[in-house]
Amino acid sequence: MVRRDRMGVDFGLWQCISPARLMIPLDVHTANTARVLGLLKRKSNDWTAVEELTARLRLFDPDDPVKYDYALFNMGIEEHFV
Repeated sequence: MVRRDRMGVDFGLWQCISPARLMIPLDVHTANTARVLGLLKRKSNDWTAVEELTARLRLFDPDDPVKYDYALFNMGIEEHFV
């Protein structure tokens, strides 16, 4: 709802929120992939893990750290690391 893109995946309706303020949505697939890649050390999938992973992703792109969500999720769901 925050980003606007040409493909219509993100609607960009909430223009008052910067993508830089977003936090990574953390599910089991995203968390497991992040751990395998060394992006997340915390073992629990809790708010502290969200903060840790988002902070690490901000090192790659401080303007939109959550843009990596789909890639992390997809790698986990496709079980690339099993």
